[in-house]
Amino acid sequence: VQLQASGGGLVQAGGSLRLSCTASERTSGRFLMGWFRQAPGKERDFVAAIRMTESTTYYADFAKGRFAISRDNPKNTVYLQMNSLKSEDTAVYYCAAGYGIITSATRNARSYAYWGQGTQVTVSS
Repeated sequence: VQLQASGGGLVQAGGSLRLSCTASERTSGRFLMGWFRQAPGKERDFVAAIRMTESTTYYADFAKGRFAISRDNPKNTVYLQMNSLKSEDTAVYYCAAGYGIITSATRNARSYAYWGQGTQVTVSS
């Protein structure tokens, strides 16, 4: 499975961006797809995940209320709508795909078998 992430860019603090991640094959029925981010010199952090079948979602605490993950199964695409962006949201954002249900392990990068190339998000203050 190949994942193609897009939608990053430069935005002012308080602004919004929508990231997209398209998979090379059908994602409905078995996939768990997630977003992670990595700022320079920091570890890769979990942002949000969604089960492609029933659309169950799971968010990191910092993402709750500001970010929204959604999916479009016919397009094999998952989105991350990011609102009220802050300078600390600046990072490379990666999408990932794995299998199974949402559990506490969903926030662990090792739960995902496939990764996209990342898209840069820069929030200016």
